Amino acid sequence: MSIEAINEQLLRAIGVGVGLLDRKTFQFLFQNDMFEDWFGDRLVSGKLEDVFDGFDMEELATALAESGRYTAEIRHRKKRRQLVIAADFTATNEAGQDLVVLVCQNITRIRELESMIDSYSMMVERNTREIKREKEQVEKLLLNIMPRAVYEEYKAFGVVTPQLYDPVSVLMLDFVGFSEMVAAADPSVTVTELNDIYSAFDRIGEQFGCERIKTIGDAYITVAGLPDPTPDHARAVANTALRFVRYLERRNESHPNKWKCRIGLATGAVVGSVVGIQKYVYDIFGPAVNLATRLQDCSEPMQITIQDEIEKALRDQFDMVAMGERDIRGFDRQQIWRLLDSKTSATTTSSEEISRS
Repeated sequence: MSIEAINEQLLRAIGVGVGLLDRKTFQFLFQNDMFEDWFGDRLVSGKLEDVFDGFDMEELATALAESGRYTAEIRHRKKRRQLVIAADFTATNEAGQDLVVLVCQNITRIRELESMIDSYSMMVERNTREIKREKEQVEKLLLNIMPRAVYEEYKAFGVVTPQLYDPVSVLMLDFVGFSEMVAAADPSVTVTELNDIYSAFDRIGEQFGCERIKTIGDAYITVAGLPDPTPDHARAVANTALRFVRYLERRNESHPNKWKCRIGLATGAVVGSVVGIQKYVYDIFGPAVNLATRLQDCSEPMQITIQDEIEKALRDQFDMVAMGERDIRGFDRQQIWRLLDSKTSATTTSSEEISRS
């Protein structure tokens, strides 16, 4: 086998088509079998412009004159398949004759792979954005049910260590006649109004440094002094409770449904932790929670009942009236007080903005 035949077989094996053209006329003088296999049906005239549809012959001539090289990407349909051919033109001179060597490589598979990679990259990027968005939604949901410090511990270790917080102040609120309202009103109206009220309560509590723990139907629980200790936790829940009542009073002036609440405030120790495995929730337990619940039961509509210990902490800043001693289930006989809304409160400066929000 001759050297020429061996070279031809090698060129075919690596998928390279070779042509030799006259530089003046761009007429084919030679083409190997691979080139004929790709473009054989177009080689009748032997002219380059007839082989490559829409090829810019002027640009080719200019590039060869300036640098002696020109590259292009040719798209050619062979039967049902679209081929992508990388064409490289090189000017040369052989025995005084100006020639152009044309080397063509089938890069169809490369372009297909690049397209697949681009599509995959776009899909990965889209999935990454979706995962990030879902992660943010999950984080937002978890931050709605547990304090940020607790969430950070849960995210880092997968568990939350139960913590004793002592002392904290707990605010327990529920609505008067809620069951009757639910039975009589359109459920969507009730839920919408309850959502509006709780959203306002959250903003008020945040203003005074309270951490909302949970809502159970018409019960709303928020705490001051958790997870970070707060020296004036009693004052924080007192201010929060007063603003809750003010908000409802103003809201009732312009709404057909009149929402009336009862509130109990208590100070003491609580344990905070995440409970549950599949449907977990952050919750607090302890005497302060139980006492706040009992005091809320003792309250009249739109009134705030507090324990004796809170009264001692607040007596120089708030107005209170003694309600006498009561037998509190689960506790010793207690002196209870009613917290009054008074302009002598240390923070009565126009925080009415939250009520209008």
